[in-house]
Amino acid sequence: MRKIMDSIRQMADSMASVVISGESGTGKELAARTIHDLSSRREGPYIGINCAAIPDNLLESELFGHERGAFTGAERRHEGCFEQANGGTLLLDEISETRPEIQAKLLRVIEERKLRRVGGSGEIPFDVRIVAASNRDLAALVRDGRFREDLFYRLNVLSICMPPLRERTDDIPLLVNCFIQQFAEDCGKRIVGVDDACLAALMAHPWPGNIRQLRNVIERAVIYAKGPYITVAELPPDFQNVSVSIGGAAQLQIRLGSSAEDVERELVLRTLEFTGGNKTLAAKILKFSPKTLYNKLARYSK
Repeated sequence: MRKIMDSIRQMADSMASVVISGESGTGKELAARTIHDLSSRREGPYIGINCAAIPDNLLESELFGHERGAFTGAERRHEGCFEQANGGTLLLDEISETRPEIQAKLLRVIEERKLRRVGGSGEIPFDVRIVAASNRDLAALVRDGRFREDLFYRLNVLSICMPPLRERTDDIPLLVNCFIQQFAEDCGKRIVGVDDACLAALMAHPWPGNIRQLRNVIERAVIYAKGPYITVAELPPDFQNVSVSIGGAAQLQIRLGSSAEDVERELVLRTLEFTGGNKTLAAKILKFSPKTLYNKLARYSK
């Protein structure tokens, strides 16, 4: 994340377009907002539009605006996102979900720095820094013919990839403490943190919803918390299926007479089960390099 912040600082004052990729909940919108806040455009508007959340028949109007009477229900002139963001930054979130006709119009507008409202005849110049975000691999969509290659290369001058939370588990304690402070203050509670078993359960979770999911889990836990420390009991049910000791390690019984190789195999497989299949976290717990863990797993599968 420090490398990502360094990249954001370097690209902030550029006019070049940026593509931010990453799974849902990894903080793509926050990265876009940070680019704007660190740029010379910080005093200008920051406008974000989720292209996947707007029906196809309305998206063109939301992006480029429309004139009064342009279509049924257009009772007044409407300035689209490009005009609203003039002098600032425009985030095109989930741009991968736009249909080909919109992609073609986006390319023309971005290239010419001029737009024409729906139902309008004149061209309107604008000055906007474009940031596009997607939870899908745009390059792969281009190869599959599902996203315009020329638009991709026009947008992808600079790029940022937001890593999923399961690949940055060392950040979990910091994020947890940050969210606890925020929600405890909102709820008027004095919560110090999470206990060891709770932290182990949080560290072991695969986090398919990433930081957004973690934030929601901590908000829920703060609401239910009865003491100064959040416990596993305050976490959602799916976090309570793993038995965790006070020291933060899963319980493992060893049968006397077992060979060291058998014990190691059982420890590796149980640790992998404990982390929900997260090999990166399992390697950290076992103090193995990722390569060592993969080699052992390959040997066990023979």
